Amino acid sequence: MPTSTDPTGGRRTRYALVGTGSRARSYLRALVLDHPDMTELVALLDPNPTRLDFHLESLRELGVAEEQLPARYAGGEIERMISERSVERVIVTSPDHTHADVVARVLLAGADVIVEKPLTIDAEGTRRITEAMATSGREVVVTFNYRYSPRNSALRELIASGALGHVTSVQFEWVLDTAHGADYFRRWHRDKANSGGLLVHKASHHFDLVNWWINDVPRRVYASGGLRFYGAENAARDGRGERPARGTGAPGAGTDPFLLDLRADDVNRRLYLEAEQHDGYLRDQDVFTEGITIEDNLSLVVDYAGGASMSYALNAHSPWEGYRVAINGTAGRAELEVVERSAVRTEASRPVVVDPSATGDAAATEGARRAVERLLFQPHWEVAREVPIPKGTGGHGGGDAALGRALFRGVSDDPLGRAANVVDGLHAVSVGIAGNRSLATGLPVLIADLDLGSAPG
Repeated sequence: MPTSTDPTGGRRTRYALVGTGSRARSYLRALVLDHPDMTELVALLDPNPTRLDFHLESLRELGVAEEQLPARYAGGEIERMISERSVERVIVTSPDHTHADVVARVLLAGADVIVEKPLTIDAEGTRRITEAMATSGREVVVTFNYRYSPRNSALRELIASGALGHVTSVQFEWVLDTAHGADYFRRWHRDKANSGGLLVHKASHHFDLVNWWINDVPRRVYASGGLRFYGAENAARDGRGERPARGTGAPGAGTDPFLLDLRADDVNRRLYLEAEQHDGYLRDQDVFTEGITIEDNLSLVVDYAGGASMSYALNAHSPWEGYRVAINGTAGRAELEVVERSAVRTEASRPVVVDPSATGDAAATEGARRAVERLLFQPHWEVAREVPIPKGTGGHGGGDAALGRALFRGVSDDPLGRAANVVDGLHAVSVGIAGNRSLATGLPVLIADLDLGSAPG
């Protein structure tokens, strides 16, 4: 059970959390269950009182004593919260379009920041954050948990060893299945003004991985894409018929996999449905309605300062979820294949997870199988060999727990350099920002022309 004192006798860092949606849950558990000897959660801030109620009750369920519960603050009270509670670090898990304002205000109020990716959604936001850093002298850490996944670390280690020689090109395909991918089209993410689209919100993960894998920075971006599956026009084209505005309470919500009924899940009901009365946020909009301004199919060509190039593709309506990446070098080629989830229907219409290497009847009847992850390396003129991948546990391929240890306990020595600072966050989001400009203009975009600002030091 969490205690209010550090059993080692040391002083714990005082944390606050801003933005109490679903993503906040993993951070709160890490603070009070995994690292209570290093951290003290002293405040929560959110404009929605029902969501604050939910998380405070969740903390009680985790064993936090009443007198140790964090203080609650409404939206707009960032400076007062930091002053009254002597906050040293603030975790930001609010919607993407709020990051720049929240991060800058926290820095100027005298606290450091841990911010969920993406750092922000546009060039104006990056400039505001870097200017606040320069003025305040405070620090910003961006949480790229995929760096800590053993499979991604194994690829980084292979490239850093020099086995591939000089990297010349990257092919990277990421697919979201219709369980996960569809969710971006029913939440606040569906409006590019809120999320920057999937190029910023989702793909900043992927662009950061490439930057880190090949130890390079992006220079120029050309993008193509569009909304080709979700949305009202595509629904009409595909003959989906009349659609409800939202999933909760809609006819067919129990059988239509694209409709989300918030009443069917206790967390969704308490965290979102019961919170609607305060801000009008609908968590369960139908994915085939009007108002979607983000793309579901995207392709990019990215040139890097060191001379390599990348072809990147993102699809948000695939039957399976995962990614394939190939790194070509002057001495050979590395290929990483990851299938995180592959759902099919049995004769009894029961969803199962299958090994994608199975075919025919075997694929249709296979029970739950582990996710597939395989890293191959083939030097020129030699036989390919499989590179072992250490087993990971937990979310994001085992990355979440490792990231938590790094954030809250520190890392004394990491030869892979997995900790991401604000410069890494800028490089990752720059590809998506440039990609959005390219989508709008039809032209390639030089990242140097974006005026993203520069982090101090």
